[in-house]
Amino acid sequence: QVQLVESGGGLVQPGGSLRLSCAASEITLNLYTVGWFRQAPGKEREGLSWINNYDGIASYADSVLGRFTLTRDYAKNTVYLQMNNLKPEDTAVYYCAASASTASVGLDISRYNYWGQGTQVTVSS
Repeated sequence: QVQLVESGGGLVQPGGSLRLSCAASEITLNLYTVGWFRQAPGKEREGLSWINNYDGIASYADSVLGRFTLTRDYAKNTVYLQMNNLKPEDTAVYYCAASASTASVGLDISRYNYWGQGTQVTVSS
């Protein structure tokens, strides 16, 4: 069973930064579109950002545009989500997901094949 692994979550004060990592077993993550999602207690899962497999371009939801940056380290077969200027409303469990689709995936959850277990991000003073 393929599973992605997120890391880098933790407790940070408002205005602070965290960098989340996404790695995978059994698949070469470089070949997959990778998306980041989050889910806060009592809320639906929210799409944040994705990076294409076919051109390497990252896109962002309005809620994180300008604060979050999604990149790949191809040598490490790892995807990073750099989160800056964090706000209390960013508190959630953050998940990465991978899609093998060669077409545009976006933040359509149904298009993602593999998911991680999530990493907790808490923004609090």
